[in-house]
Amino acid sequence: MNTGQMTDNFKDAWVCLLQTKETQLRISMLDQGYSAVDRGIHAGGAFSALIPLVALYYGGYISYDAKQPAKEDLDVFILSKGHAIAALASVYADLGYFAASVLENSRSCDSLLNGHPGPILPGVHVSTGPLGQGIGVAQGFAMAGRGKFDVFSLTGDGEMQEGIAWEPVLYAKHAGLENFCVMVDCNNGQLDKSDELIYPSNRTIAKQFKAFGWNVFEADARSVGGVLYALDEFKYGRRNGKPTAVMCLSQKGEGSFSNYFNQHKITLSESVYISERTLQKDELKRREGRLSARYERLDADQKKLLGDIAQGMNITLSEAGVRYEPVEAVCVRAPKRDKTIKYEKDSIPSLKKGGQAVCMDVVRECMKVFARDERVVSIDSDLASTSGLMAGIGHVDKRRGINVGIAEANMMNIAEAYAVLRYNVWTSTFCPFFNWQVMRRIAVGQQERMEDIESRSGWLNEGHGLDITFLATGPNLDTATNGATHMGNDDLMVFDTVPGLRIIDVSCPQQLVGVMKWIMEGNKGLVYVRIMRAGSAVLYDDDFDFQIGKGRSLTEEGGIALISSGRGVHECLGAYDILRGEGTRVQVIDMPSFDGELSAEMLQQGKKLLFVEQNNGYLARRFYEYAAHNKLPLPPGQVYALNLLDESGRPRFIHSGTYQELAKQYGLDAQSIAVKCAEIG
Repeated sequence: MNTGQMTDNFKDAWVCLLQTKETQLRISMLDQGYSAVDRGIHAGGAFSALIPLVALYYGGYISYDAKQPAKEDLDVFILSKGHAIAALASVYADLGYFAASVLENSRSCDSLLNGHPGPILPGVHVSTGPLGQGIGVAQGFAMAGRGKFDVFSLTGDGEMQEGIAWEPVLYAKHAGLENFCVMVDCNNGQLDKSDELIYPSNRTIAKQFKAFGWNVFEADARSVGGVLYALDEFKYGRRNGKPTAVMCLSQKGEGSFSNYFNQHKITLSESVYISERTLQKDELKRREGRLSARYERLDADQKKLLGDIAQGMNITLSEAGVRYEPVEAVCVRAPKRDKTIKYEKDSIPSLKKGGQAVCMDVVRECMKVFARDERVVSIDSDLASTSGLMAGIGHVDKRRGINVGIAEANMMNIAEAYAVLRYNVWTSTFCPFFNWQVMRRIAVGQQERMEDIESRSGWLNEGHGLDITFLATGPNLDTATNGATHMGNDDLMVFDTVPGLRIIDVSCPQQLVGVMKWIMEGNKGLVYVRIMRAGSAVLYDDDFDFQIGKGRSLTEEGGIALISSGRGVHECLGAYDILRGEGTRVQVIDMPSFDGELSAEMLQQGKKLLFVEQNNGYLARRFYEYAAHNKLPLPPGQVYALNLLDESGRPRFIHSGTYQELAKQYGLDAQSIAVKCAEIG
């Protein structure tokens, strides 16, 4: 509703209606907390978040569809301050996203309603709770939605102490995201201090947003009427190319009668619950009385209009008073999505086996073909010159080849937003620069999406998973002279602990073409692809077909199987040539993604396995885990490893040097591999 077009009488009645709904929802939050498995609720931040949410959803400033929340081109809301889930859940239950019964027994293993929001809950697009990340994802939605829909995010003044949160604040103005509105719940508290901030940013936060070029409004969020003006200005005011920030000024526990609710998290005893609920019910009666009085002052046309608005809030207004209607859950399963990227197969670059090529060039030329499908998008962070993504996609449509500057966390958060909107997303930086904190949160959301898709009663459907490729450049020893912080020898060990993330270590430019084709089939989820930086020999014919979890033999069989990935494969082939000249037969296995079945098969054939890796032993570790899980016997002297672990088998970082120097120093060049093979016989 545009308050500027209302008469004073109607506006007063409308605000009273919103205040009545607010109190009704506050009682719902109390019931939700008391019925939780631990009787817990993040009361302070959830209570202060309710008024901005009521203003946004019931004030009519956001378009939504509780029946089909995944419908394209709807406005988007992201709850960045995930601890306020109790407020959002009560609103969504009241709007019909899910049944009111979902609010009961929350936080339990059997509940959809967890301590933080995630896609397992209908209408929630991403998992949030890790501080400062939701605002970045919301900014990504705003980038994708320019000219089509608006995006709202609710964060908190405590959360804005996170450095990650300021990357999108900095970028949003640069990107001209005038469709982006961030509401900051300035409740002047956080976990350790409920009545003040450890860093008093509430005194300067409005100035900081202004300094970054945002439109900034300060709203008294102790009453819903105070927030309406600011949302009016964003929704109906003239857009000027700037994002908007609304400072919602209140306090923790806003709207409660007891100071006990001002804390970050509380456990509701029976006495506290009954006392607070009684007071809230009394307040509801008072607000109903004021609403009825304002309603009586309206003329017939205004009564009808307000009555229609109230019906949309599940409230019936009449001379008899205020009546609350039962709410039905209306959300249905989303339609299936076809995630297959369409392209002309004959246009894909053809590489000649035995020739030379650079992976970055392969990415660029392939993307010139794949990006003709408008669902392909890339986000780089000042390392586009090492990936080929931006040049390739930008050749087709520069708007989909995005560089967000030196801000890797922001890059990854933006990628998730595009992926939610069914894009096939590629995001790239050096191997060690991907942010584990963001990677983990994205993976949590992806897992919840897949759980919902696989359930019989979920709101998402086939094709609603995330397709994000994390294109990691400079892996293994390829970074060479850049120094320890840039070396990619530990990244895949770290990211292998992220559930649902597939890891591929590319050894050949033709293999990379196969990997890209495989990803373009769609529904591949989160994929971490490491590509070599310098040029290399092409090892496969142009009919190469990539399969995840499958290794390939590059030579005839031998008594020792050299198992490697990435550039290590080329060193193993060099060792093969050396040993063949000496009359020793070895077999080279290229294993870009771990193949447990092939490893076990060679082990059972009596072959000696030598894992050769220019990292801290990813494949070897996976093999030992696989062997233990499957109870494979490991006879002494049958399994060996050459990698970058130190003499005691501990991980380490690698300092700079030329590639040749590093490979030789760590015993990973062809000659050293050949010597090791001679030692083990």
